[in-house]
Amino acid sequence: MIDPVVPAVLRGALALLFASAAVHKLRDLPAFRVALEAYELLPGRLPRLAAPALVAAELGTVALLLSPAARPWGFVAAGLLLSLYTAAIGVNLLRGRLGIDCGCFGPALRLELSGALLARNALLLAGTLAGCLPPALRPLAGPDALPILAAIGFLALAYAAASRLLANAPALRPLRSEP
Repeated sequence: MIDPVVPAVLRGALALLFASAAVHKLRDLPAFRVALEAYELLPGRLPRLAAPALVAAELGTVALLLSPAARPWGFVAAGLLLSLYTAAIGVNLLRGRLGIDCGCFGPALRLELSGALLARNALLLAGTLAGCLPPALRPLAGPDALPILAAIGFLALAYAAASRLLANAPALRPLRSEP
């Protein structure tokens, strides 16, 4: 059993992550379709259908995570989406296709496929698994709100910083090869 603050933080952080990702993709759905097509995993016109379906799944996951009655299912939905995204990245890395955009943030931020994205997703998947653990019977109380909000804010900032670093990594490659 884990303290109920932990799943509350995880619910909030994952809901924020999926909501942000969905909004970024909705800003330019055609660009997200192009990113899906670049993965070369779906035949024909399926990427055109999959793009809005994935955005809807992300928004549905947010609703599940925030719904008191469906919270456990929110962690399951988040885990399934992250597993799907991780598998798609992994397949393309095995194919040697490193230069394509992951599509994680729509046109807002271009991240090339890398092992670092797999590691990031593994951490996020660990969060979904931790969220599925049964919480202690202690109810959340008013004093829990501040640490929950602070932890969600910290995780959001850490995720944004890591994403920016990953986005800039290709530009830094030439600098690493210099003596």
